[in-house]
Amino acid sequence: MTESNTLYDTEISHIRRGPIPHRFRYRSASWFIDVDVPPRVPWALRPLVGFRAADHLAPVDAGPDTLRRRVEASLRRAGIDLPAGRITALLNARCLGYVFDPLTVFWCHDADGAVRAVVAEVHNTYGGRHAYVLDASAMTGTCVDKSFYVSPFNAVEGEYRLRMPEPGERLAIDVTLEREALPPFLAHWRGTRRPATTRSILAAQLRAPLVPLVVAARIRVHGIRLWAAGLPLVPRPHTVERPHTVEQEAQP
Repeated sequence: MTESNTLYDTEISHIRRGPIPHRFRYRSASWFIDVDVPPRVPWALRPLVGFRAADHLAPVDAGPDTLRRRVEASLRRAGIDLPAGRITALLNARCLGYVFDPLTVFWCHDADGAVRAVVAEVHNTYGGRHAYVLDASAMTGTCVDKSFYVSPFNAVEGEYRLRMPEPGERLAIDVTLEREALPPFLAHWRGTRRPATTRSILAAQLRAPLVPLVVAARIRVHGIRLWAAGLPLVPRPHTVERPHTVEQEAQP
């Protein structure tokens, strides 16, 4: 494995302060990988750890359909220069044939190793996905209008404040949804790096078993609780989801 292929023991928290306060926190496990050299784990662990380009972003029009080419296609559609260096990604592994990534983040480097663009891909539980294509300011903090239906309790409105530094020894990503006349919705993704050894992979399964399946189920359980508490549902719009950029937000 390359030095980019590491495992993070993570903790994810969601804080909804209104109109019905609700918060939860759960353990998870995330992979930080080089998209050109994804991890190959021992055969006995492959049912628990797998990676496929088809799980992320939009397919390419022609040629090999790799994860790097999918990231490059997202950048090209947004009018951003293609990276000359590595592309790293923070994501969940496919487990027992299933994967669910509420948020996947890609960092696109130039030939000198500096991050030049960040792609934040959001998935919802309806099978939709949407890529927010951002410049390097996303590492320290940037804003982008919400343009994708994620939750039946949040309309497609408001603004995300994002802070997405590339992880090192520690992982610390913050997403805040600001909406008019409502308190912010907060999500924090924290983690500690572990070497991607057989032992650490098994330990991660014990700490947070079957992550994609459990995360998808947990989202639905908390949704039912909010609905039962009286939080109104927002109808899902029938729109085409397109990549989104900071630059597009600045246009009139």
